[in-house]
Amino acid sequence: MATLDLTHLRLVGHPEISLLTTALNPRMQLILHGPILRMLARLAAPNVAAVATTTAVTFADVYFIGRLGTTALASLAIVFPFQTLMGMMSNGAIGGGVVSSVARSLGGSDTRKAESAAWHAMVIGTFMSILYVVVLGLFARPVFSLIIGPGEVLDGAVDYAHIVFGGAVIVWLAFMCSAILRGTGEMAIAANAIIAASIFHIPLSGALTLGWGPFPDLGITGPATAMVVSHGLAALYLFAQVLGGKARINLRPHYFSWTPVKDIMKVGGLGLINSSGLILTVIVVTGFVGRFGDDALAGYGLGSRLEITLVPLAFGVGAALTTAVGANFGAGQIARARQIAWTGAGATLVVTSIAGILITFMPGIWLNRFTTDPEVYAIGASYLGIAAPVYGIFGGGQTLYFASQGTGHMVLPVLITYTRFLVVAGFGLAATIFDWSLTTVFVGVATGLTVIGVGQVLNVLRGPGWKYG
Repeated sequence: MATLDLTHLRLVGHPEISLLTTALNPRMQLILHGPILRMLARLAAPNVAAVATTTAVTFADVYFIGRLGTTALASLAIVFPFQTLMGMMSNGAIGGGVVSSVARSLGGSDTRKAESAAWHAMVIGTFMSILYVVVLGLFARPVFSLIIGPGEVLDGAVDYAHIVFGGAVIVWLAFMCSAILRGTGEMAIAANAIIAASIFHIPLSGALTLGWGPFPDLGITGPATAMVVSHGLAALYLFAQVLGGKARINLRPHYFSWTPVKDIMKVGGLGLINSSGLILTVIVVTGFVGRFGDDALAGYGLGSRLEITLVPLAFGVGAALTTAVGANFGAGQIARARQIAWTGAGATLVVTSIAGILITFMPGIWLNRFTTDPEVYAIGASYLGIAAPVYGIFGGGQTLYFASQGTGHMVLPVLITYTRFLVVAGFGLAATIFDWSLTTVFVGVATGLTVIGVGQVLNVLRGPGWKYG
């Protein structure tokens, strides 16, 4: 009878059940009962800073490799989508599944379930990292040979991949430990490690790539080596924090069970599919734009790169929402979870809308940093004039996607991503068949960004995953 009463209290969101969980965890108490704005600010700020520094790493690596010449840049371009996909899978997709599972378990007063989720997260991370080591590490040459023929570009890509994906275990260990900490509300510890690793990576990458001072001149493998070293230090620190009790759950061996794996992968597995959809959309748009020539491709690339700099805000706030929504869903506080989602998405909407509108009317603020070519500038400005006005809608929608991870129900959010893909592909195909202008492709991209925002809003309003715990 006591079990039934406890379950009832959890389902209706009774505060007594939440206090059982939060008595020893002030972070979780803040998530379940604290003022929403203050709580989100404390959770999101470290995440925004962490993702912003990792974005800076991407630009720095491109700069250093660019000093080596066009061939090295081409080699990096071959590997970069796969490297990005590993980051999206480990940190955003499966990492999001781990955060959701741990947070929902703690919000529902089930510490044992949270500990089981943490242990199985390490098992999943180990398995996924081995896949990367084998497929893209050991067999890098045959895989990349499907993209480009023999030559210096392929050789450089293979050399880079051997190091980056050979160290995949280190990357996955860092992000699995980070996800466990985020799931318990310890955002600052998780984020600070990534920030420190990124700050350390940038000068080390330059030193190893260009041979500064006493450092060896490793060329194209310099950034790859710096990434493995910096992530290795972060992994050691985060693993020590988890084992040392900062997560407030014990990371100890459990008998293998499919139940926690399924709970993680019902979010993380669909997150993998979602990440693939995002990458596929970029590939398709690039292909359609490329039909209009090199200037068009360069202009679109410069314009769309701005979206990359806005994503850290959406992910930073969204990652906090995964934890906060997950904990409140676990406690049965569905109305509070929805309010948290709207608050976080609203903040992202305002900031990204301001940035998008500013760039729409003054594209030179962005484009002048990268090009002096009038043709490339004109195409980039055309793209921004069409797509930038809806950046706010896209940013808010992406934030709601991460909020939905906290519910554990991800089918509809992922379907929305693939709806965007179909819309963008449809516009591009129409432009090709009917010989329409490049503007048609850009309108398709903007429509796709709007689909993400509107679709995720409708999911929170009407989606079945947001009605029940």
